[in-house]
Amino acid sequence: MDFLYAETTIAAVISFILMLIAYKLSHIRKFHISVMVSCIAFDLAMPFYLYLNRDWYGRLIEGGEILNFLIWMHIGLVVTVYILYVMQVIEGKKLLKGVGDVANHRAQAKGLILSRALMIFCGALLYEKEQVTEAVATIAGI
Repeated sequence: MDFLYAETTIAAVISFILMLIAYKLSHIRKFHISVMVSCIAFDLAMPFYLYLNRDWYGRLIEGGEILNFLIWMHIGLVVTVYILYVMQVIEGKKLLKGVGDVANHRAQAKGLILSRALMIFCGALLYEKEQVTEAVATIAGI
Protein backbone atom coordinates (compact mmCIF):
# COMPACT_ATOMS: atom_id res chain seq x y z
CA MET A 1 0.00 0.00 0.00
CA ASP A 2 3.04 2.30 -0.31
CA PHE A 3 1.68 3.74 -3.56
CA LEU A 4 -0.96 5.64 -1.60
CA TYR A 5 1.74 7.94 -0.24
CA ALA A 6 3.14 9.09 -3.58
CA GLU A 7 2.70 12.83 -4.10
CA THR A 8 0.86 12.51 -7.41
CA THR A 9 -1.56 9.95 -5.98
CA ILE A 10 -2.27 12.18 -3.00
CA ALA A 11 -2.86 15.19 -5.27
CA ALA A 12 -5.10 13.16 -7.60
CA VAL A 13 -7.18 11.80 -4.70
CA ILE A 14 -7.59 15.31 -3.24
CA SER A 15 -8.73 16.65 -6.62
CA PHE A 16 -11.10 13.68 -6.93
CA ILE A 17 -12.64 14.44 -3.53
CA LEU A 18 -13.06 18.07 -4.59
CA MET A 19 -14.73 16.86 -7.78
CA LEU A 20 -17.18 14.75 -5.77
CA ILE A 21 -18.00 17.73 -3.56
CA ALA A 22 -18.55 19.93 -6.61
CA TYR A 23 -20.76 17.23 -8.13
CA LYS A 24 -22.93 17.18 -5.00
CA LEU A 25 -23.02 21.00 -4.83
CA SER A 26 -23.84 21.56 -8.50
CA HIS A 27 -26.58 24.02 -7.52
CA ILE A 28 -23.84 26.45 -6.40
CA ARG A 29 -22.76 27.21 -9.96
CA LYS A 30 -19.69 29.38 -9.32
CA PHE A 31 -18.21 26.79 -6.97
CA HIS A 32 -19.19 23.87 -9.21
CA ILE A 33 -17.75 25.38 -12.38
CA SER A 34 -14.54 26.63 -10.79
CA VAL A 35 -13.77 23.28 -9.14
CA MET A 36 -14.58 21.29 -12.26
CA VAL A 37 -12.43 23.55 -14.46
CA SER A 38 -9.61 23.18 -11.90
CA CYS A 39 -9.93 19.37 -12.00
CA ILE A 40 -9.81 19.42 -15.80
CA ALA A 41 -6.71 21.63 -15.72
CA PHE A 42 -5.13 19.31 -13.14
CA ASP A 43 -5.78 16.23 -15.28
CA LEU A 44 -4.45 17.96 -18.39
CA ALA A 45 -1.29 19.07 -16.57
CA MET A 46 -0.53 15.74 -14.87
CA PRO A 47 0.96 13.99 -17.95
CA PHE A 48 3.33 16.93 -18.45
CA TYR A 49 4.37 16.82 -14.80
CA LEU A 50 5.00 13.08 -15.00
CA TYR A 51 6.89 13.41 -18.27
CA LEU A 52 9.19 16.04 -16.78
CA ASN A 53 9.74 14.30 -13.43
CA ARG A 54 9.80 10.56 -14.18
CA ASP A 55 12.07 8.40 -16.32
CA TRP A 56 9.31 7.20 -18.64
CA TYR A 57 11.61 6.35 -21.53
CA GLY A 58 13.74 4.13 -19.33
CA ARG A 59 10.75 2.48 -17.74
CA LEU A 60 8.52 2.02 -20.79
CA ILE A 61 10.98 1.48 -23.62
CA GLU A 62 14.18 0.22 -22.03
CA GLY A 63 12.38 -1.61 -19.22
CA GLY A 64 9.84 -3.13 -21.61
CA GLU A 65 6.78 -2.03 -19.65
CA ILE A 66 5.21 -0.61 -22.81
CA LEU A 67 3.69 -4.09 -23.25
CA ASN A 68 2.17 -4.07 -19.75
CA PHE A 69 -1.64 -4.36 -19.81
CA LEU A 70 -2.01 -1.98 -16.84
CA ILE A 71 -0.17 0.77 -18.76
CA TRP A 72 -2.55 0.43 -21.71
CA MET A 73 -5.58 0.27 -19.42
CA HIS A 74 -4.43 3.49 -17.74
CA ILE A 75 -3.87 5.22 -21.11
CA GLY A 76 -7.32 4.10 -22.27
CA LEU A 77 -8.89 5.53 -19.12
CA VAL A 78 -7.01 8.81 -19.58
CA VAL A 79 -8.37 9.11 -23.13
CA THR A 80 -11.87 8.21 -21.89
CA VAL A 81 -11.71 10.88 -19.18
CA TYR A 82 -10.51 13.50 -21.68
CA ILE A 83 -13.36 12.66 -24.08
CA LEU A 84 -15.89 12.86 -21.24
CA TYR A 85 -14.41 16.24 -20.23
CA VAL A 86 -15.04 17.57 -23.74
CA MET A 87 -18.61 16.28 -23.67
CA GLN A 88 -19.15 17.77 -20.20
CA VAL A 89 -17.84 21.19 -21.23
CA ILE A 90 -20.04 21.23 -24.34
CA GLU A 91 -23.14 20.26 -22.35
CA GLY A 92 -22.21 22.63 -19.51
CA LYS A 93 -21.97 25.56 -21.93
CA LYS A 94 -25.40 24.65 -23.26
CA LEU A 95 -26.75 24.57 -19.69
CA LEU A 96 -25.38 28.04 -19.03
CA LYS A 97 -27.21 29.27 -22.15
CA GLY A 98 -30.41 27.61 -20.91
CA VAL A 99 -30.72 25.02 -23.69
CA GLY A 100 -28.81 22.08 -22.19
CA ASP A 101 -30.10 18.83 -20.76
CA VAL A 102 -29.40 18.47 -17.03
CA ALA A 103 -30.08 14.72 -17.09
CA ASN A 104 -27.54 14.23 -19.89
CA HIS A 105 -24.94 16.31 -18.05
CA ARG A 106 -25.48 14.31 -14.84
CA ALA A 107 -25.31 10.96 -16.64
CA GLN A 108 -22.01 11.98 -18.26
CA ALA A 109 -20.76 13.15 -14.88
CA LYS A 110 -21.44 9.74 -13.32
CA GLY A 111 -19.45 8.06 -16.09
CA LEU A 112 -16.68 10.62 -15.68
CA ILE A 113 -16.48 10.07 -11.92
CA LEU A 114 -16.24 6.30 -12.35
CA SER A 115 -13.67 6.56 -15.16
CA ARG A 116 -11.59 9.08 -13.23
CA ALA A 117 -11.61 6.91 -10.09
CA LEU A 118 -10.37 3.94 -12.12
CA MET A 119 -7.76 6.13 -13.84
CA ILE A 120 -6.38 7.32 -10.50
CA PHE A 121 -6.37 3.77 -9.12
CA CYS A 122 -4.53 2.39 -12.16
CA GLY A 123 -2.05 5.26 -12.03
CA ALA A 124 -1.39 4.57 -8.36
CA LEU A 125 -0.74 0.90 -9.11
CA LEU A 126 1.89 1.86 -11.70
CA TYR A 127 4.23 3.36 -9.11
CA GLU A 128 7.58 1.74 -8.58
CA LYS A 129 8.88 1.20 -5.06
CA GLU A 130 11.82 3.60 -5.53
CA GLN A 131 9.51 6.39 -6.64
CA VAL A 132 7.22 5.84 -3.66
CA THR A 133 10.06 5.85 -1.16
CA GLU A 134 11.45 9.04 -2.73
CA ALA A 135 7.99 10.67 -2.67
CA VAL A 136 7.41 9.79 0.98
CA ALA A 137 10.85 11.21 1.87
CA THR A 138 10.02 14.42 -0.01
CA ILE A 139 6.68 14.82 1.76
CA ALA A 140 8.17 13.99 5.15
CA GLY A 141 11.03 16.45 4.54
CA ILE A 142 13.73 13.80 5.00
